[in-house]
Amino acid sequence: MTSGIGLKELCDRFKAENDDYNAIMAEAIADRLAEAFAECLHKRVREEWGYGREEGLSNADLIHEKYRGIRPAAGYPACPDHTEKGTLWDLLDVEKQTGIKLTESFAMWPGSSVSGLYFAHPESKYFAVGKLGKDQIEDFAKRKHFTVAEAERWLGPWLNYTPA
Repeated sequence: MTSGIGLKELCDRFKAENDDYNAIMAEAIADRLAEAFAECLHKRVREEWGYGREEGLSNADLIHEKYRGIRPAAGYPACPDHTEKGTLWDLLDVEKQTGIKLTESFAMWPGSSVSGLYFAHPESKYFAVGKLGKDQIEDFAKRKHFTVAEAERWLGPWLNYTPA
């Protein structure tokens, strides 16, 4: 989902008027709207899939994620591999359906965009992937049909070693 359509033009107009404050605020509001919509859709999914119909959670409960299920996204500590967005984009024809594009580094454009996966299992929890060893990177590279150097580049922040 995105709230960034037309944002660049709006921010460019503010900047042309030397109004950096409103340019920054427009970007911040668009980012928050995208995240809020993602949360709204997560609530809707919980209700429509049936396991959240009787939640009765307060706003504080929602903020503290006391609901069942999770909504991780590429880049979260549990799924650091951004390249998986390419598969998602292809399967769902995201660019055609939404106008959201992926950059060569798999960032979404417009920037005020959010993607993720819904997991409904009652025991699903957020978790962090620890630092990755060379053996894990080699296995990952083999499964993704990457060279080890490519895998190291994509997962650099999670390496437990310094690449050669």
